[in-house]
Formats: sequence, C-alpha cells, structure tokens
Amino acid sequence: MSIKANNLKLFRKKSGFTQEEIAEKLGVSRQAVAKWENGDTTPDIEFCMELAELYGTTMDALFCNQYLDDDTQDGKHAFGIAKVNDKGQITLPKKARELFNINVGDSLLILGEEGRGIAIVNLGDMPT
Repeated sequence: MSIKANNLKLFRKKSGFTQEEIAEKLGVSRQAVAKWENGDTTPDIEFCMELAELYGTTMDALFCNQYLDDDTQDGKHAFGIAKVNDKGQITLPKKARELFNINVGDSLLILGEEGRGIAIVNLGDMPT
C-alpha cells in the first residue's frame, strides 16, 4: 500500500499549511515535502503518523486510492485501525464515537455478513 501523493497535497492545503510549515514541524526539508506530494518519494511511517495528526485525519485517509473529502465520501468513513485485545475487546476511534454519538454505557448491536464484514449499530442507552 502506498500513500496517495495527491492526498498529501490536498490535506495540507485543506489544513492551511504551506510546504515550509510542514517541513519545519516535521524537521525535514521543504524539498522532502514536495517530493512526497509529487509522488517522487514516500514518507517513513513515523512521518505518515505525524502528517495524519497535523491534518486532523487518519492514516487510512492518507492511504486511500482517492481523496476523501473530510475523510468521508457518500457518508462512508475511514476512522483508522482498532486492535482486538486478548479479551476480544476493541476501542472505537474517538472520531467515530463522536460522529455516531457513542457514549459510555451505550448498547451496540454487532451485525456481520461473511465475506463482507462487521457493522456496529448504536442502540443508545437501552438495557441489554
């Protein structure tokens, strides 16, 4: 999977940064940022994480095949990666919890279709 160079430029502009400002924040040259945005080189994973944070997006959005306006397209979102712990629990990304108004104590219905994936539906604070 490679970073979509065009995404880097679009996210930077959307965030109101110049190449010089990004370079300064990351401790790299402006030329390095330009090469990332032109697709000549790819930033290291540490820089990808920092870029996602600076742009207020997820690494998933930086890696998508197309630019997702405000991390969404047709109501579909890429929130990031969640890992399952040894008890089978996951932590939903903060942005997902906020967007879908998921709060402590809410009941979540877990649906799934083999070969397609899992869906989570917020049932609110109804008793389980």
